[in-house]
Order: sequence, then C-alpha cells, then structure tokens
Amino acid sequence: MKNLFNKILIIAIVAFCGVAKAQSDDAGRISLTAFIAENENLPQGATAVLSNKLNQITNVNGMGSTGFNRFIITANLITSTKDIIASAPPMTALTLDVTLYIGDGIEGRKFSSHSMTVKGVGINENKAYMDAIKNIKPNDAKVQSFITEGKNKIIEYYNTRCNFIMKEAQNLEAQNRLEEAIMILTSVPDASLDCYNKSMAAVAPLYKKLIDRNCKLRLVEATNVWNTTQTLEGANAAGEILSSIDPQSSCFSQVQALSEKIGRRVLELDKREWNYKFESEIGLQKDLIKAYRDVGVAYGNGQPQSMTYNIIGWW
Repeated sequence: MKNLFNKILIIAIVAFCGVAKAQSDDAGRISLTAFIAENENLPQGATAVLSNKLNQITNVNGMGSTGFNRFIITANLITSTKDIIASAPPMTALTLDVTLYIGDGIEGRKFSSHSMTVKGVGINENKAYMDAIKNIKPNDAKVQSFITEGKNKIIEYYNTRCNFIMKEAQNLEAQNRLEEAIMILTSVPDASLDCYNKSMAAVAPLYKKLIDRNCKLRLVEATNVWNTTQTLEGANAAGEILSSIDPQSSCFSQVQALSEKIGRRVLELDKREWNYKFESEIGLQKDLIKAYRDVGVAYGNGQPQSMTYNIIGWW
C-alpha cells in the first residue's frame, strides 16, 4: 500500500509539473527578502521607508517574500551632499548615493548591483532622508535590468548546484529535519526546470514521511488529552488535534478509531452526536505541490525575523 501511494504521488507530480507555473501563485517562484544591515546607521524612520521601498521593488517584479529566504535584496546609502536651505522654516537638502544589491545572504555571494543618485528635502535630516528614499523608482529601466540580472544569477545557482541541494535535503532528512528539507526543495524555482522537477520528485516521500510522523505524535497528544479529561470540553480539545492530521497518513485508521471512541462517550455523557470534521482535501485531493510548499513556508515563517545575513564585501 505504501509503495502504491508513493507511485501515485510521483505520477501526480510528473503530470502536474508541466503546468505548475500557470496553476500556482507561489510554488517554484523566485523570491527575495528585503534586508537592511544594522550598521547602515540610518536616521530614525528612514529604515522603515527603505525596507518598504525594497519590498516595492520585489513586489513590482513578482519576487516579494516574507520570512526566511536565502536570497536577499539590500541597499547601501551614502550622503554625498547636505545643504541647509534658508527658508521659513529652514529646510535640509540631501543627495544620497544609493547602491542596490541582490545576492545569496547565506553564502555571502553578490549576484547583481545597481547604483543611483537620489535627492530629498525635508524640515530636518530625517525627513530629507525619507524623501530621498521615496524617489527610488521601482519601475526604472535600470532597476529592472538589475532585477533581471539577479534573477538570472539565481536560476544559474540552481542549475549548477542542483546535486548539492539534493544532497543537503538528504542530510537534513537523516537528521529528521523534514520541514527544513522540504523548504529547501520547494524553494527551487520552476525557471530551473530540471532541478525543479528533481526537487518535486524528491519531496514526495519526505512529505509522506512527515505526515506519518506527525500523525503518530498528534495521535498520542490527542489520546492523552482525552484520557485526562473525558468531557465534552476534552472531546473538543482532542478533536481539534485530530482534525489537523492528514487522512493520507499511515496511522489514520487509529485516528478514526479514537474519534469514534470519543463520539460514543460524548453520546453517553451529553446525549448528542459528536463528530469532528477531518481535512479531507489534504493529500491526493488537493494541489500536492501547494501542500509541500505550505510546509516549507510554515517552516520559513517560523525562523527568527531578525535574521542576520552575510553581506561582507558587498560594499
């Protein structure tokens, strides 16, 4: 039965890969995380404005990302001129030399860069900084070329390092770090078609292993909750846990047995039917690639938001 399930998964993946790009919004998409180094020493308020601007650039190009991502977009700002304009009130005028960078924030490899000059005016230096940053144009042709170069380098990364990525996922699996392995595999963009297909085939058995592991853990958790509190409240708490278990997992028959046991006891205690809805759309009945992707996204979103990336030598 297990072998049959895996074969069905592989067949579904092969059939799906050819149209995955058109049918999914996120799976296999190249994305960038906006990162601002702590040593940028930007004035108060300017950091948030710069972060928003970097996110605008990525979103305009369909490369927006939240949470953990090894590929980043960052910027370095240098004040080239600062003048006080005699007016009522006096105004501060700044000229900033801005350089944008895209690269691998884990290995510290810079992929592309683009320099520009922007100017801003404000009632103080902070406001002038913010005004200047707002003048960075996401749709500028040179910014677009910078993004394209970075995107091509990311595709090249996957094309040339696919075997390394597969090996890394295998090592993580050996350490039972299944969610992390799935995140790495589902991060491969479909623009790198050969590596993408390999990663989707490799992730299928990992996903099955993950849902089987989670089934056993959650079944034990739900059983303990029910054994401790055999009341309607305890039944609902146990049911909440049981409903998160994938019906395609290997121990699902035990999940159903526990659910039926709880239902019979609730009927005795409360004189009413107790049924907890299971997620029947998980597994073969839903977009498998999205299911894999959801695991990776959940893992990435659980990583520290104050991630420090390696950008030594970028400027």
